[in-house]
Amino acid sequence: MKFSEFLKGSKKLILTVAVLVAVVAGAVAVTAATAEPGSDSDPVVTKSYVDSAIADALSGIGTGSGTSTGSYEVVHVEAGKDVIATGSTEMILRSGSAKAVTNGTDGVSDMTSGIDLQKNYTIHANHLLLVPRDDGRGIHTQTECYLMIRGPYVIQ
Repeated sequence: MKFSEFLKGSKKLILTVAVLVAVVAGAVAVTAATAEPGSDSDPVVTKSYVDSAIADALSGIGTGSGTSTGSYEVVHVEAGKDVIATGSTEMILRSGSAKAVTNGTDGVSDMTSGIDLQKNYTIHANHLLLVPRDDGRGIHTQTECYLMIRGPYVIQ
C-alpha cells in the first residue's frame, strides 16, 4: 500500500469521526437549551435556600434532647440518676463515679477493657461503653458526672 492510498482511507475515517462528534455535540446543545432554568431538570438554588436547609439539618444537634447523633455530646448528670441508652449508643464517663445498669442477663460492653459490665459493676473513667440493644441498659451515677454520649438516651 502506498502512502497516498493510506491518506485517502484515513481522510474518510477522520471525516466520519468528525461528523459523529458534530452530531453528538449538536444533540447535547439542543438538550441543554431546552431545559428551563429552575425546572426539575435544571434546578436553581439560592444561597438563602441552602443556608435555610443547613440550619434545619443542624437544629436538633447538640441540644441536650437525648438524641445525640454524629458526634459526642457532653452531658451533665446529677448524682443518683440513671442514664438509659438505646441500641448502639456509646458513652464515656469523663468525671464522677457510676455503676452499670443492666437488664439482668446481659451487660454493658466496655470496649476499652473488652469485658461485659454486669449490674453494679464500677465504671472506669475514660472507657468507651457500648449499649448493644434497647432493653434498659445504661449507667447509674453515684456522684455528679460528666459523660460524653453519642446516640439516643434518657436520663431518669
